[in-house]
Amino acid sequence: MARKKLKDAGPEARAGRVVSLLKEAYPEATCALVHDGPFQLLVATILSAQCTDARVNMVTPELFRRFPDAAALAAADRADVEEVVRSTGFFRAKAKNLQEMAAALLADHGGEVPRDLDALTALPGVGRKTANVVLGTAFGLATGVVVDTHVKRLAFRLGLTTRLAPEQVERDLMAIVPREEWVDLSHRLIQLGRRSCLARKPRCSTCPMIAHCPRAGVTSSA
Repeated sequence: MARKKLKDAGPEARAGRVVSLLKEAYPEATCALVHDGPFQLLVATILSAQCTDARVNMVTPELFRRFPDAAALAAADRADVEEVVRSTGFFRAKAKNLQEMAAALLADHGGEVPRDLDALTALPGVGRKTANVVLGTAFGLATGVVVDTHVKRLAFRLGLTTRLAPEQVERDLMAIVPREEWVDLSHRLIQLGRRSCLARKPRCSTCPMIAHCPRAGVTSSA
């Protein structure tokens, strides 16, 4: 009955219930990328493309030890940067983006990370998702909803969207979730996706959302 009620509820009511349940289940959820300040978070988020946060967290201590700021990173030998980030995958492209991003910070922003969506997305290697991560986590600015693979999957399964393209999912979530919840919603959905709502075989029987989840698209679960 509870599942049917949530499924049949209007979009805002459904989203409100999901937000409330996630708050109860994961009250302390936060960004999984270990960082100290906006610059480190920006670098770590660029590295996280097509890579797990756990792997990034293994790489960044050495990266930040050797290249602690934009000036050091921009001036580094490209081969040295590539070697440090090699295990994150696509290491040549990532090293190039990191150094060009650092050079742009120096040239246009005095070496500091800007607090503006357009300025961030103008940096090499920085798309809307990365910019939203930095603005939301480092500066507390809700400019959008971070939609990674977990958020995209769970938003669909929970009936918050019927679409699959990240930019469309983000627009749908922004339309039905209050702005003050955008940043934490992403962190909490990611926690849920890692602990319970797995991609191939979600652990529905132990999921804190089970009584209210329409399980859209779920064909097999534990």
